[in-house]
Formats: sequence, structure tokens, C-alpha cells
Amino acid sequence: MTLDAEIETGALVVEKVGGRSTATRCFSKYPLKFILPRKVGSSKTDAVWIYTVTYGGGIVSGDHISCKLSVGKDCTAVLTTQASTKVYKSVGSKCSEQILEARVGSNAFLAIIPDPVTCFSAARYSQKQVFRVSSDSSLAIIDWLTSGRHERGEKWDFNLYRSTNNIFLEDDQPLLLDTILLDKEKVGHVEGYMQDYQVIAMIVLLGPKVQHVQNLVQDDVKRIMSEQLLHPSTTSSHQSKRNSDYCVSKPSFIASCSFFGPKRNGLIVRVAAVTTESVYKFLQHQLAPLEPMLGVPPYTDK
Repeated sequence: MTLDAEIETGALVVEKVGGRSTATRCFSKYPLKFILPRKVGSSKTDAVWIYTVTYGGGIVSGDHISCKLSVGKDCTAVLTTQASTKVYKSVGSKCSEQILEARVGSNAFLAIIPDPVTCFSAARYSQKQVFRVSSDSSLAIIDWLTSGRHERGEKWDFNLYRSTNNIFLEDDQPLLLDTILLDKEKVGHVEGYMQDYQVIAMIVLLGPKVQHVQNLVQDDVKRIMSEQLLHPSTTSSHQSKRNSDYCVSKPSFIASCSFFGPKRNGLIVRVAAVTTESVYKFLQHQLAPLEPMLGVPPYTDK
């Protein structure tokens, strides 16, 4: 998929200027706005932080947001949000859409670390992120979704959610092709499948600059799941198994890891959890080793 320049709502270019990562181009138009703080963390940190903001505090029915991002050789960039991405109720069959095309140069690092997407009742939302990388590029991508507005009793009550993440090498060799699809028309009530789980998340780590994080995350997930399966949370719901005299307790937090890519240099982590806070804490802990590159550890103020 290639974005037409006429329908672009945002474009960013990060390049080395005077030996530092610098935003040399920053363009946005309604309904998208970029905020680039001058300093995040230590002045010694070489990273450009980019906050995305939508006018009106969320994505309304029929919004189309398309953005191109280029991270040049040896540069570091962080794309994040100030709060959860709220997707409002759709009008008729209109689907709100976000598209990101990112190119990451040699020895460059791009971190996509947003707050979760929260779809309101009857919302229709689709997002697609396409990354083109060099063999020595590095990526950290967080893509996550909550069940909706819990305080209003909305749990998995949206009509459509689709999230696609594709990663290609420069020669168009696919490294990762992943899509999450929750469609009420096709599967009925999503809540029935999700049961008590209110958050799903995916973490993608690729490249040499996050190799140490991959190893730590893999070890932590093994430990967490061993503890969960041996000693399930007492706050988890219990379901009696029919025609048996014992109960099965569902873990309140589930995570799994798998490698991808021809050299197995990419790691994908999938998470399902009962609470949003537990996922924030998981991300905060797992991504803390990125602080030296980003200036501050992700998700610390959540």
C-alpha cells in the first residue's frame, strides 16, 4: 500500500544534523497534529520524540489519517501518544482508518509505543502499519487494545476492529505479516470469546539494538507463565468443569513468545490480561532497558 501525497495527513523525516537525530521535516493537517518536545530525558540522549494528537480528543466516524515517517541512517525516533486513542461510534457503515508507512534506515531505531486503542460501542476502526527496514535496522512496536469503556459497561461492544502490522526488508522480502480482526458481523459477540480478558496486546522487537531486550522478555514471559499456571491469581474467575469434581482457574495474565524472520532475529509477544494496569506494568518492566536509547523508560507515568 502506497499513500497518495494528496491524502497524506502527516509526514515526518528524521535525519542526522550536526551528529544528532533531528526532525528535518514535520507536516500535519486535520485531524492529525504532531508535538515534538525539545527535550525528553537526558540531553545526552540522541532520540526524537513525536507525540500524535487528534483534534477533538479521538477518532470520529469516517476519519482517515495517513502518515509517512522516515528514520534516517544511525537515527533514533519514538512515535507515541499522550493518552489512549479513543474511537467514537460509527455513523452507518463508515469506518475510521489510520495508516502509517515507516522507513527505517541502516543502524537506525524506531520505537512505536502508544497508549492503547479504546473503541466505543458501535465503533468501526481499521489501522495498518507498514515498516520497511534494512538488515541492521531495529524496531520496537507496541500494538494494543482495550475492551472499551468499562465504567459504562461497554465490553468488546464495537462493530469492527482490524489492526495490521507488516514488516519488509528493502528488497520487499516479508519479515512479518500480522493482522488482528475482531468483526461482530462475522463472529457475533466478541465478549463471549474474550470472557474476562479486557486487554490484548502485541509487542514486536526486531534488530540488533533490541537483542538484549528480546532475551530478557523471553525469560520473563517463561517465568510469569510458570507462576501463573502453578499459582493462578485468586482474583481470576473460576469456572466449574461439568461432570467433574474439580475447578479450572484462568490466569489473569497470559503471554506467549515466538521468533520470526529468516534469521530469527525478531520476537513477537502476545498478551491477554484482565486489567489494563497489569499490561502497563508489564510493558514498563519489559521496555525499561530501552531507557539509554530513548532518554526515559516507556510507560513510566501510567
